[in-house]
Amino acid sequence: PGAGKGTQAQLICKRYDIPQISTGDMLRAAIREGTELGLKAKSVMESGGLVSDDLIIGLVKERLTQPDCVNGCLFDGFPRTKAQAEALDKLLKLKNAEIGVFLAMQVSEEELVKRLLNRGLTSGRSDDTNEMVIRSRITEYNSKTSSVADYYKQYNKVVMVPGEGCI
Repeated sequence: PGAGKGTQAQLICKRYDIPQISTGDMLRAAIREGTELGLKAKSVMESGGLVSDDLIIGLVKERLTQPDCVNGCLFDGFPRTKAQAEALDKLLKLKNAEIGVFLAMQVSEEELVKRLLNRGLTSGRSDDTNEMVIRSRITEYNSKTSSVADYYKQYNKVVMVPGEGCI
């Protein structure tokens, strides 16, 4: 969280004319709309946790049926667990597709906290206004999401990208 995934995703998507698929954005939209999924996700997200894999995979499966995904897409902040990565690979295999590359942005924890607290001043995202929640999200990332990079390393698909400095 806060590494610049969304910023970089926008630049990449524009260059390759593919959609950016952000499960976080999809979840926040569900929360704004007050859907059943949104209500479930809200309490989990506000405490710094991750929404269940089944709900996320369902969202992604539905999104991949949209016509703008025909030539590929960029997943922004997904998959977040090894189980999601395995489920995504199975889903893509059914579509005769696969992950091309897994980009991992490297940013120090102190820089992440600084960025997220700053973003919290303007974004309206309650999960970006509390340092303890932010640190909990970073811990959650380190304990679960870093295993996704390990999963894709076995397929030589991981590229580490410095996430500090100019955009």
